[in-house]
Amino acid sequence: MPRRKRNTGSSSDGTEDSDFSADLEHTDSSESENTRRNTRLTRSSVRLRQSSQGLKQGADQDETPPRTPTGNAPSSESDIDVSSANVSHDESLAKELSLKDSGSELPHRPKRRRFHESYNFNMKCPTPGCNSLGHLTGKHERHFSISGCPLYHNLSADECKVKAGSRDKPVEERTLSHRQDENRHSTRHQTPTERQMQYKEKVTEMRKKRNSGLLKEQKDKHMDHRQTHGGSREPMLENITSDYDLELFRKAQARASEDLEKLRMQGEVAEGSNMIKTIVFGRYELDTWYHSPYPEEYARLGRLYMCEFCLKYMKSQTILRRHMAKCVWKHPPGDEIYRKGTISVFEVDGKKNKIYCQNLCLLAKLFLDHKTLYYDVEPFLFYVMTEADNTGCHLVGYFSKEKNSFLNYNVSCILTMPQYMRQGFGKMLIDFSYLLSKVEEKVGSPERPLSDLGLISYRSYWKEVLLRYLHNFQGKEVSIKEISQETAVNPVDIVSTLQSLQMLKYWKGKHLVLKRQDLIDDWIAKESKRGNSKTIDPAALKWTPPKGT
Repeated sequence: MPRRKRNTGSSSDGTEDSDFSADLEHTDSSESENTRRNTRLTRSSVRLRQSSQGLKQGADQDETPPRTPTGNAPSSESDIDVSSANVSHDESLAKELSLKDSGSELPHRPKRRRFHESYNFNMKCPTPGCNSLGHLTGKHERHFSISGCPLYHNLSADECKVKAGSRDKPVEERTLSHRQDENRHSTRHQTPTERQMQYKEKVTEMRKKRNSGLLKEQKDKHMDHRQTHGGSREPMLENITSDYDLELFRKAQARASEDLEKLRMQGEVAEGSNMIKTIVFGRYELDTWYHSPYPEEYARLGRLYMCEFCLKYMKSQTILRRHMAKCVWKHPPGDEIYRKGTISVFEVDGKKNKIYCQNLCLLAKLFLDHKTLYYDVEPFLFYVMTEADNTGCHLVGYFSKEKNSFLNYNVSCILTMPQYMRQGFGKMLIDFSYLLSKVEEKVGSPERPLSDLGLISYRSYWKEVLLRYLHNFQGKEVSIKEISQETAVNPVDIVSTLQSLQMLKYWKGKHLVLKRQDLIDDWIAKESKRGNSKTIDPAALKWTPPKGT
């Protein structure tokens, strides 16, 4: 039978050619075959040795690297062309020996150019009409996402570079002022410095200059921009707020874009791949904020369909419709421990309802940056808040806590769904977590680090708790320990809140808590306008602390 052997040759990328030739030579005896093979081995060795010597001489005469038939320099020693039509294993050995004998280290060969492994020549900015040049931060020559696109933010690449220079100067001045403030007494953070007071007055004056409303020409310009570009460009933000606040927003955008660029270069963020952009959740379609480790077959779809009751995720609207016709769930699993009006809270054990809790964690990661718990849910209890109507109990938010926390954390992770944000539900979840701590007769605190929105919510809650306590307090002396025992708030959180409100002073070797009536009056006025619709009623709680598991 004829044997097919692979013919090796060089190509432009250093790979073997796929040409094959049929060897139809047959021998009748083993001696003639061995003689022919030895002869071929000797001839190929001589030919390779001569070719390697010729390469050396050519390198001495001309510094340009040798060219392959395709016109590119070979990238390794294995790229040298062998003219023999049939090359066996012995010939390859002879080739290696001849190269070693002739000192085949070819220093004149250029190294193959390498790019960062996250660099993709086919990547481009998704903004229509953008050529991917420039970056919002002004520090990169190219961009591949909307977050770094100058055109999307109604800027040019040159304008971004100019703004980058103007942003760096105040940062250096602020760093220098912080170094000067480090030499102050240990109580330096309790009272603002003169420089800080002057800056505060300056900011107040700048914010007073904001326009009360847009002129007719400005409104027409904004409407034309929206009709022309739609969602492919950022809305025009000029004259909507004060110049100071707009500049702060631009700085935050640039900083976030720089962080995303660093993550992309580190390979932690892949633009356009394995990133769920939107989820269909009940009657809402929600844009996601962060990456969540869903299975790859679901993550690469870009859009995910979820059952809002059992949290099962699906690939298409058809599958979701069929699932909803068969799904019998109308509320979270577990025990309903709180109900007042349409608001209910269910206690779900991560050990008993593992799949539901895992799906809940994957859903939460789409909107939380610091969350790391996805699958190990057994040591946690989940408290899910819902709002009921005639179709069922719809997920509002949740928080989780360890069954046995060594540091007395009363919250490990907390989330309010985007469609229920800025409606008071986040504060209700925080208040409910501290209500459980009061029933347990413990002092609680959230687990760090908190997300940006979580930190804002907790600071607002601690401020409200302290002002309410001081408003109802009738004595002359108050201690932080008493406040902590009454409110179940950690003393560290109380001290940090008092310092931020400038209600903690250091006088004659002691720390004094000042009762600022102006802050209390402002809080009372806001509470009267807000009403008491979003509050937790302790009498509606039907719960006993779980025993050790």
